[in-house]
Amino acid sequence: MPKTARTRDPKEPPEPSAEDTAEAQKQPSPPPPDDAGLPRRWLLVGFAVGFLLAVGHIYLALFPELSELERNAFHFGGFAFLCALYFPFSKRAREKAPGFWRWADLTLGLVAVAAAFHVATAESAIYDRGVRLTALDWTAGVALILCAIELTRRATGWVIPILIVASLSYVGWWGQYVEGVFQFKGLTWETVLFRSLYGDFALFGTIASISSTYVFLFIIFGAFLVRSGAGEYIIDLSRAAAGRLVGGPGLVAVIASGLTGTISGSAVANTASTGVITIPMMKRAGFPARFAGAVEASSSTGGQLMPPIMGAGAFVMASYTQLPYEQIIAVAALPALLYFASVGFFVRIEARRQGLEPQAYDGPGLWQTTKERGASFIIPIIVLIVLLVNGFTPTYAAAIGIATVIAASWLTRTPMGPKAIVEALAHGARNMVMTAVLLCAVGLVINVIVTAGVGNTFSLMIADWAGGNLLIAIALIALASLVLGMGLPVTAAYIVLATLSAPALRDMIADSTVIDMIAGGQLGAQAQAIMMISAPDAAAKLAAPMPVAEAKELLMNLPLEIRAALRDLVVNPAVMTAALLSAHMIIFWLSQDSNVTPPVCLAAFTAAAIGNSDPMRTGLTSWKIAKGLYIVPVLFAYTPLLSGDWGAAFEVFLFALVGIYGMAAGMDGWMEARLPLLLRPVSFAAGVACVWPANLLVDFTGVAVVFALFAWTVWKSRQGPGAAATSGARA
Repeated sequence: MPKTARTRDPKEPPEPSAEDTAEAQKQPSPPPPDDAGLPRRWLLVGFAVGFLLAVGHIYLALFPELSELERNAFHFGGFAFLCALYFPFSKRAREKAPGFWRWADLTLGLVAVAAAFHVATAESAIYDRGVRLTALDWTAGVALILCAIELTRRATGWVIPILIVASLSYVGWWGQYVEGVFQFKGLTWETVLFRSLYGDFALFGTIASISSTYVFLFIIFGAFLVRSGAGEYIIDLSRAAAGRLVGGPGLVAVIASGLTGTISGSAVANTASTGVITIPMMKRAGFPARFAGAVEASSSTGGQLMPPIMGAGAFVMASYTQLPYEQIIAVAALPALLYFASVGFFVRIEARRQGLEPQAYDGPGLWQTTKERGASFIIPIIVLIVLLVNGFTPTYAAAIGIATVIAASWLTRTPMGPKAIVEALAHGARNMVMTAVLLCAVGLVINVIVTAGVGNTFSLMIADWAGGNLLIAIALIALASLVLGMGLPVTAAYIVLATLSAPALRDMIADSTVIDMIAGGQLGAQAQAIMMISAPDAAAKLAAPMPVAEAKELLMNLPLEIRAALRDLVVNPAVMTAALLSAHMIIFWLSQDSNVTPPVCLAAFTAAAIGNSDPMRTGLTSWKIAKGLYIVPVLFAYTPLLSGDWGAAFEVFLFALVGIYGMAAGMDGWMEARLPLLLRPVSFAAGVACVWPANLLVDFTGVAVVFALFAWTVWKSRQGPGAAATSGARA
């Protein structure tokens, strides 16, 4: 079957040649970030400070000589300085008067460093005075918060600064004027300032600790992998694995982005680094430009879902849930594979629609590629996983992993010498600037949410709005994540949403177990006694099985405190742990959707710029391709995919694999050939049946229908040269 060629718009610039792509592949790292037009001497200052910050954090990871507060203050102060250097007050102002504004920005950075140093060293004296602040304490504390607000504005926009100002003023002033459940009588401004600096969830609190340990060490680890040539290996490996398949260039993008996610954990960085190679490759193969960009953006979004790094969210999740980091990344593997499989299905379907045939591939094979370049990627990842599985802390494992990258690079053609090591350390710090300032500053918001009890109130509101329906609750959280994601980076969106809604979601997931026990007449005498305190007329019903709907209504009518006591009594602790992990993983996955969902979808816009396609059309296409972001979280809620029971998890995984393909085919109207209009809803419904929880008959029926439709389209595609493609081609 001849390949369908895409007609290029004459206004488009010519696509990169094979030689251009090969040359781009030789680059050891993605394009450097925008450094605001700084002259060389200023860049050298930033380079030196970044190097010292990276070395200092690695040293503290191995030899923790500073207190947590001192380490976090050192962390924030250093990155505040770099943020002031790299992110100007205004690019236009710096262009008009570069000398003045560079020195003004430098002064701001030095003020942040000095204020952080004072706050870190003044805690004992403040307690000795009975938690009374001196004029110097006030000056340093207020300056530090103002620096956090301004630097966060520079790095991430206006949303976080507005939230910080609104949050602090809420507990200090206007909360007393709010009517209803959100009324807060208020604290003195001295108490507000003290808690904002020294509280558990404050500027230098728990989230800052996550940033100064796990996150930064893994960012440095990723920088070392990139500098060692692991990015080249990933592209070559992907080409060797998928280059000869139908839709091979698109599948290369999926595989490369998934593997790159173990390095970067950032959707936009992932898109920028691999997209310069994969997007032109897909366009030359015949994929439309918007589809090529959408595949790259959707695949790169999955990088934040791919263990072992998973962006900063995995570390925040470990802190919030108090679950071991290695447990989180272990159960996250199968869902991540499901997501990448879902993107791959859309690539295969589009390739069949466009009539694309496998392309010739004359590059090195899997073994040759791995032998020449693989050591600097494979060995460090294996060492990292082994250390985590054997109980070492993620911080220690990351530090050892960095050393392993250096050693393993000498087994490849790009050994890392002193210059490469220094560059990797400095670039790792440069890549961390926005994340460090953001994670520390967002602690000011989380501190208010915890102090004022807003999180518990909001959780109760979600449960009330959902009316006990878990699917509605997930839809509400998805909507909230999309709105928050328009102004917040995904990590910040996850932190805010997890604080506000994770308790309600966890309880609703655990309540499904209680409902099943009530419906099955399996409640013990003590549990029945607790229920009858508020529902004495239910005594006769509890001894015998009842319909699930009736059991649910009975439970939902109980007061919240009785429902909580019943849940604690009858739900197994392992089930509660799984419910907690599922709640956070649902929120974490849904928080990623802002990368690929219009109107603000930075990963899709980045891909559109590389592929020279319309940004909004690319965003809409990426939103369609990334449907796994919405399907898989439903599996978290209703199936044992995250339970730790690997047999049950693999069963869900296999059924979901078939089901997602059926749903993708139903949405696109293609499998191996065009699906008639009447069969599209059949395919989609069969896909839904495959993932239907706790009913093997429905699951197997769905699988049978999907396979039957697939076999029929295979037969249809062989009825004549080009028949399948031409019959369903669309403008």
